[in-house]
Parts: sequence; C-alpha cells; structure tokens
Amino acid sequence: MISGLADSVLATFIVFCRIGACLMLVPGFSSVNIPVQIRLFVAIVTTFALAPILVATLKPLLTDAQPLTLASLIGSELFTGSIIGIAGRVFFLALQTMATAMAGAIGLSNIPGTPVGDTDPAPALVPLIMAAVTTLLFMTDQHWQVLRGLMNSYDVWHPGDRLGGDVALSQLVSRLSEAFVLTLRITSPFIVYSVIVNLAVGLVNKLTPSIPVYFISVPFVLLGGLLLLYLTSDELLTQFMIGVTSFLAE
Repeated sequence: MISGLADSVLATFIVFCRIGACLMLVPGFSSVNIPVQIRLFVAIVTTFALAPILVATLKPLLTDAQPLTLASLIGSELFTGSIIGIAGRVFFLALQTMATAMAGAIGLSNIPGTPVGDTDPAPALVPLIMAAVTTLLFMTDQHWQVLRGLMNSYDVWHPGDRLGGDVALSQLVSRLSEAFVLTLRITSPFIVYSVIVNLAVGLVNKLTPSIPVYFISVPFVLLGGLLLLYLTSDELLTQFMIGVTSFLAE
C-alpha cells in the first residue's frame, strides 16, 4: 500500500518534470511578467490533470528502480520538456530578431520600448509586435495545443528512453530554419522598403551634396515605414500565427 502510494507520488513528480520544464520555456507561459507562483501553479495543475493518464505508464519504470536510474529518468524528462519548450519558443525568438530588423529598416531603432516578454531593452516596435502575437496565442487557444503536444509527446518520446543529442539538435535546427524562413518572409516588405528608400536617399544625396538629405529624409522614411506597417500588420500577424499553429498541430 505504502509502496504503491510512493510510486504514484514519484510518477507524478516525473510527469511534473517534463511539463514544468516545457512551461518554463514555451512562449506565453514563460514571460517574465508572469509571477513565478502563477507559473508554478499552472505547471502543478497541468500535472495533476495529466497524471492519472500517465502514471500507469510510468509505474513499471519505478518498480525496484535504483537511485541512479531514477536520477537518469528525471534528467531525461527535464531534457525532453526543455526541448519541446525551446522548439516552440524559437518561432517567437526569430520574430523578435526580425522585428528588431524591421525597426531599424523604418528608422525606429533609436526609440526605446518597454520589454514585454524579456528584460532586455528593445526598440518600441518589438514589444508591440511581441505583445500582439502573445495575445493572439491565447486568443486563438493555441495554448491548449501546447498542452495537447505535451500529452502526445509521451507517444513519441517514451519515458525512460534516452533522447540522443543528435535527435534534439536536429529538431531544434529544423524548427529554427522554419522559424527564420517564416519571419523573413513576413518581414520582407520592410527589408525591400529599406533597400529602396536608402538607395533613393543616397542617390539624392550624391546629386545635392550641399543639402543634408539624410536628416531631412528621416521623418519621411519613418512615415512611410509606419504606413507600410499599418497596411501589412494584419497579414504579418496572420501568417505568423498560421506558421505557429501548423507547428503546434504536428
């Protein structure tokens, strides 16, 4: 009786290791603006919700298990949860990088903004875009897809199986390439705009060297960039969420 209860408690803790590691890194739940107590509460509640289904799978691994085996199992579950969380987070990190490039392309790189999901300072455009996509993540119920993916991960990466570093690295590289291709595609209008505008400003500056064309053109470049953002922001957010949704649905 006591042994069975101890195995159940230990199995629940091992479930918490994968879920807690994933929620520590996955977008939305891992924001620094969410208190640690709330994140811990979400991880514990999610663990209690999934544990009745998963405990039966984990119990055979805990029967007469040695301390070294238990430590290896806990480490494996933490590593697996971290890989799942990082694989989802790379999309948001890629968008944050390209949003910084967007801000520089339209002349907003020198205007500081208030960080939303991180503590590092960033141009004002970056927190605006990151806050929008994080809100859409919850409004479109994609956070439930994250929990569904956690549940399905037990069918792909069974507890106790050793997850090789090459497998984890290939998964991250694949997601990272997908993320940067997606974000480069949706931010490409701003890069093209920056190339054309700077080429035109440089040409005019060569034709009229006595006039400080660059300083005169800054507000017009900024106005054109904000107008382009107004016209493309809806499609930008839509395409990004489609890419994130397709990843979470896999």
